[in-house]
Amino acid sequence: MFQRVAVIGAGPSGVTSIKGCLDEGLEPTCFESSDDIGGLWRFKEKPEPGRANIYKSVIINSSKEMMSFSDFPPPADLSNNMHHSEVLLHLRLYAQTFNLLPHIRFQTTVISVRQTTNFEVPGQWEVETESREGQRETRVFDAVMVCTGHFTQPHLPLRDFPGIESFRAKYFHSWEYCSAEGLEGKRVVVIGIGNSGGDIAVDVSRVAEKVYLSTRSGAWVVGRVGPGGLPLDVVGSSRMDALIRKLFPSWTNTMLEKKLNPQTIWPETETWVKAWSNFCGSTVVWSLVFAYSFPFLPSALQAKCGYRLQLYKHVFPPALTSPTLAVVGFIHGFGAINPLAEMQACWATRVFKGLTALLTEENMMKEIEKDTATMFACSERNPLQVHDIPYMDSLSEEVGVRPNIPWLFFKDPTLALQVFLGPCTPYQYHLTGPGKWAGARQAILTQWDRVFQPFKTRVVTEPKPDIKHSSKLSIIMFLSGAALFRMQITHLLKKLSIFIGRS
Repeated sequence: MFQRVAVIGAGPSGVTSIKGCLDEGLEPTCFESSDDIGGLWRFKEKPEPGRANIYKSVIINSSKEMMSFSDFPPPADLSNNMHHSEVLLHLRLYAQTFNLLPHIRFQTTVISVRQTTNFEVPGQWEVETESREGQRETRVFDAVMVCTGHFTQPHLPLRDFPGIESFRAKYFHSWEYCSAEGLEGKRVVVIGIGNSGGDIAVDVSRVAEKVYLSTRSGAWVVGRVGPGGLPLDVVGSSRMDALIRKLFPSWTNTMLEKKLNPQTIWPETETWVKAWSNFCGSTVVWSLVFAYSFPFLPSALQAKCGYRLQLYKHVFPPALTSPTLAVVGFIHGFGAINPLAEMQACWATRVFKGLTALLTEENMMKEIEKDTATMFACSERNPLQVHDIPYMDSLSEEVGVRPNIPWLFFKDPTLALQVFLGPCTPYQYHLTGPGKWAGARQAILTQWDRVFQPFKTRVVTEPKPDIKHSSKLSIIMFLSGAALFRMQITHLLKKLSIFIGRS
């Protein structure tokens, strides 16, 4: 029987892993090298080597409903797209509500994780740690959950940029960026058009003389805000949307491009340029990839399949004779990481306890190769990319918590409409199965209330409505969703009739 679990890292992935262990009756001990929880979302005035870092102006791209944990809706008055301080606040509330902090040993660094001499039978691990004072300790654990993330080691390929050796101005990786202070009146080049690159370019453009945003390929720039000021990810992330994208990919891409083209707006001080070829006199900010590293793990567990680690469903090394080590949160979805990491932790703890079995090593390797080529859209620049809903459904199937949509329409039509037409929020994965949460239905039915709450900045005395606001809102959202559905189906039928007429 598995009991003791070592959790490495107390960011969002580590904190939800602690809770996942407790939910399954396991005994977690979390090792965190810093003095606080938060990981990436704990802002630091000066970057700390070996730890993730963010800048002062960071606002989360995912909305609060989409990045929440499945049994912990965010406070309604928080911003829809939260500032990093609000993200940390939400994580603290989560840790306090479920009493997770007593299970964390702060200022304790993991030095090594190695198999015990008789690993094949119990699958145990020796975890060596070092305290802030330099005192080392080795303890045996029945399982290990690695939750250190992938934004800790900035990758700066200087040899790929001719002329950098004679470049006299300032250059640095976005990992080092804190604010635009010191860049006033300067000409700045930002290399890379990922999330950080776009953010930093806009941030710097407020004070710089000129900002150049360099990209070696084209990109679609998608804002956080959608129609009517609503968060974009809650109006285009339903199961119905995912189904239409799967059935008609070319048509949906065309429609999306038409909507995105008019929305791309950039500051007057900012200019797009092709990939920078050499350097002679500007401040340069690299917003490039990070080099992931697990220095405490045995090298045998860091084998790669193409550009990604050999991890079954991005969690389990297939070569282990006992599946007692899991990597949680080492993933990059098109949405928020919190629900992905939470589902990974839930699955991992059930595997640890023997409640869920893995495939054979051979079959896991086949699945890894298949996923690398198809579902996970992996590339050199995006080796961890997944599509949220298919990936969550895949893991939830393993856990036994995937929502049964047809059954919901028969049993609870009101809820089913929200689950199918509304945003695919994490609460859907707590409606049934292991860990079923009694509040999941209410969380789904009231999610639009929490989305609209931040817009209510004025206190206005209004007549008391005849029915509850949430009921009105549900009806409005249902009608809006139904209208959207009819429009999409009409477009598809027109295209289909044209196709049939030509054939």
